[in-house]
Amino acid sequence: MSRHYEVMVILDPTLDERTVAPTLDTFLNVIRTSGGSVEKVDVWGRRRLAYEIKKHAEGIYALLDLNSEPDAVKELDRQLSLQENVLRTKVVRKVAARKAAKVAAKA
Repeated sequence: MSRHYEVMVILDPTLDERTVAPTLDTFLNVIRTSGGSVEKVDVWGRRRLAYEIKKHAEGIYALLDLNSEPDAVKELDRQLSLQENVLRTKVVRKVAARKAAKVAAKA
């Protein structure tokens, strides 16, 4: 069953910002080959980090919006974490608005 995910990626600030989207696109082939779809790749650009990561005070943020199987997202996260120019990744499963309202009503 395909699910909706958001993946936040923080990249090394020494990279050229124009190469970020094409670089991420190569990793997103994991999602496409498994039958998932990439809804949006939103590169936020260089931002200051709350704390240093690998001696960097800044990072290039990118937000990936995708629909995919859980195993494909897990593989994408694994491949990104192996890259030296990727400082951090965070995967969040987005819950549909109707389902979220139902869960909130029960609480």
